[in-house]
Amino acid sequence: MKINTLKYNSVQKIEIIKVKDNTSFPYTDDISVEEPLEIRISFGSESYRETKNLSVTMRTPGNDGELAAGFLYTEGIIEDPKQIRNVQHAQEACSRTSENVIIVELTEGFVPQLMKTDRNFYTTSSCGVCGKGSIESIRTVSAFHKLEKEKNTLNLETIYQLSEKLKSFQDNFSATGGIHASGIFDLEGNLLAVREDVGRHNALDKLIGYAVFTDQLPLKHKILVLSGRASFELVQKAAMAGIPVIAAIGAPSSLAVDLAKEFDITLLGFLRDNRFNIYHSGTNFEIKNLI
Repeated sequence: MKINTLKYNSVQKIEIIKVKDNTSFPYTDDISVEEPLEIRISFGSESYRETKNLSVTMRTPGNDGELAAGFLYTEGIIEDPKQIRNVQHAQEACSRTSENVIIVELTEGFVPQLMKTDRNFYTTSSCGVCGKGSIESIRTVSAFHKLEKEKNTLNLETIYQLSEKLKSFQDNFSATGGIHASGIFDLEGNLLAVREDVGRHNALDKLIGYAVFTDQLPLKHKILVLSGRASFELVQKAAMAGIPVIAAIGAPSSLAVDLAKEFDITLLGFLRDNRFNIYHSGTNFEIKNLI
């Protein structure tokens, strides 16, 4: 697999007027960069390859290859990292267009089931689709939902440290205060990878794309820590990656809880200041030192 993507600045400096009490003064501020990314796939034989535009997402530039690969995987378009041959930004006359278009070349002979992209229209929280139907469709495409659940044991103190550890590695959040993060930890509380983006779903797709490229799927015996709330879409992506434990600094939605129960994913919320809520405890999940 070949990955050839561009590097960007994810933070931009702008001149603003800062107001404090009854005084205003000029100030140079850092803001998160937001740009559209068009994800395309190329598939077919060497003699004839078809290119299809799949999605446009507003993202923070950077880790675009991971974002595209994670998106394809969590949407069920690919099932194996070996189905990706090459990832690169488009070669367009306009450099700005090139930066915002990424092409994932699939291996010769592999034809993706593009009908699965219909799920893109209801994985966001704004669409109002029946939760039961949404959960059923995920069950049909998740590669890991039938895997036997293995024991995941965590120390209470380890859980309490997760939110601060994630925050300490959020470079762009520290600079801008306006960006989401997803981090993967092992059961000892060691941070393995973190990705940031203005879109919480993009941050997680980048993280799962990292796992795709490093051949780490399924992410069993791992903890996903979310910097904000736990939505249906984020739990869906975690289920697709085989993640057994999710800890969110914010609240979960009702459909996120339903999905966690369906896939027996341990779901923790409001993780901060030495407290958290357990919305679902997986059948093979245990917290040590909890009375």
